[in-house]
Amino acid sequence: MRDDYKTFIKSLDDKLSTYFERDKDKICCCKGCSACCKNADFPLSFMEMKYLMQGFLRLDKLTHDKVRNNIKNVISSDEKNYTCPFLIDDLCSVYEYRPIICRVHGLAWMRSDGIVNLPDCAKNGLNYSKNFDGKTVDFEPIKEDLNPIALRKNKKIGFSEVKSMINWF
Repeated sequence: MRDDYKTFIKSLDDKLSTYFERDKDKICCCKGCSACCKNADFPLSFMEMKYLMQGFLRLDKLTHDKVRNNIKNVISSDEKNYTCPFLIDDLCSVYEYRPIICRVHGLAWMRSDGIVNLPDCAKNGLNYSKNFDGKTVDFEPIKEDLNPIALRKNKKIGFSEVKSMINWF
């Protein structure tokens, strides 16, 4: 894996950890809550998929086989939204290798067009739900566009083509 991508991910994680710490009283994410990993589409660049597969190759045989079976099931279902095939027993089996979309999920941030981007779980009584009445928010969102598309504009890394995770298989 390219060192510049690993450096980028480390820098992103450092920045995101300060945001998660800042908003910890509004965030309900916890180990085993995998709502964001279900019934979704996971757009990944080639670089992200390559990194994710490094994590996949490090899995024990049993987990590896479960993920392979999940991939087969998702491919055969032909659904646009699906449960992430790397989700095993409501935990991410490749957490350290997860893509950008997974790293930023859970935070509320200001899009480049001035609209606040809330995680979907805000509508389900989870993250930021106590600060969101269905129309407005009563807190200061992160003043940075954390859209994975914007974050992938790092020319030095060359993220290349982006497509649904399942379409990389």
